[in-house]
Amino acid sequence: MNIIKHPAKISKLYIIKLSLPIFFSNLAIPMVGIVDTGLMGHLSDQKFLAAVSISTAVITMIYWSFGFLRMGTVGLVAQALGRGDYREIVLTTMRNMIIAVLIGFTIIASQNYIISQIENFFATSENLQILIDKYISVRVFSAPAELTIYVLTGLFLGLQRTGVSSFLVIFFCTTNIIFSAFFVLNLHLDIYGVALGTVISAYLTIIIFTTYTFFYIKKRFNIIPRFTKLLVRKKIFRLLNINFDILIRTVLLTFAFLWVTYQGSKLGEEFVAINAILIQLIALASFFLDAYAFSTEGIVGFAIGKKSKKSFLQAVSNAYKLSFVTGILISIFYLFFYKIIINSLTDLDYLRFLSYSYVLWVVIIPPVASFCYQLDGIFIGASQTADMRNCMIISVVLFILFSLYLIENLHNHGIWLALLFFMIIRSLTLNFFYPKILNKL
Repeated sequence: MNIIKHPAKISKLYIIKLSLPIFFSNLAIPMVGIVDTGLMGHLSDQKFLAAVSISTAVITMIYWSFGFLRMGTVGLVAQALGRGDYREIVLTTMRNMIIAVLIGFTIIASQNYIISQIENFFATSENLQILIDKYISVRVFSAPAELTIYVLTGLFLGLQRTGVSSFLVIFFCTTNIIFSAFFVLNLHLDIYGVALGTVISAYLTIIIFTTYTFFYIKKRFNIIPRFTKLLVRKKIFRLLNINFDILIRTVLLTFAFLWVTYQGSKLGEEFVAINAILIQLIALASFFLDAYAFSTEGIVGFAIGKKSKKSFLQAVSNAYKLSFVTGILISIFYLFFYKIIINSLTDLDYLRFLSYSYVLWVVIIPPVASFCYQLDGIFIGASQTADMRNCMIISVVLFILFSLYLIENLHNHGIWLALLFFMIIRSLTLNFFYPKILNKL
């Protein structure tokens, strides 16, 4: 049996080498939305663009809510790797793949409910709703494949094979762009073509990478995946508990950013617009900072499984430093180039100038947020998900209370100051529970 080799010292260079592929895969993800927007934006009617924007926002939120399929897989796989329990790596992956497929079929069965809720919430016109129905009725069929992609990504992150996990994501995004462009530009399938392109690319990705995973496991661990000992009650309950904790945490995190949009809408349409622009810059920064967190997940899980406190502390210390320095570099970049970035996102001069007055928050937040991003990675790697859930509950409640008070006194600046506090509270609450992870070593 081939034993996985790891460096005796978890250096900054080692973390950077693991993180670099994730940087590129994280950048590939928003490209799909940009291309889809461009394809629909050049059709004859603006309703095509509106329909895709609404539909993809809803579908992305639904799928992203099941991000526990990636995060729950990473920690358990990495810990099993550290213990040398290679059979458990395979069984954990298979269990989460089954859960992913079951959730996927549930989403397919719920498509009429999803469509009706979109119609009620967005108060769409009849013509716009027809296009939304057309997109959703096709796109939901990608659910089993897309959610399984989460599991496979988590597996290879847990194995610290970030090159494979990143190539998987890049392959899915690239084929998605190619198929969607072909169906829209060559076959003139408009919104149907964009949805169909995603479905085909998702299943093509799963076929190729599931096959690769089978042979990788067989060669690396000398194990042929079987269903023996798959349905062990204790293991399944632990997996479900971890997944449920992360689900609650993810839904609350999503709600926090929706709260920014909601509060902006109460101040006026122009504040919804500028907050949406600035949130995109925060999201872009997170793509870079999350790369370190993703790398940390696998290293931390491995260190805990191996009971190596030295490796754990090296990984945590170096990941903190790298993430914070990267956050500062992002802030410096935004400070010097914010006008160019904002101008590329809107042609409306009054929105541009209004956005400039709030850019200070975009400059401050990345280095501050770097700590809570890294702590998320540490807790996921340690499978300390109940504490993650509780910390997020506390953070979101305090964020809402702070925002309500600050908006009254500082208007839209109050929303952004509250968001900054939200990042700080997340860090402080997670740091409070951090010693519990040290007790595992």
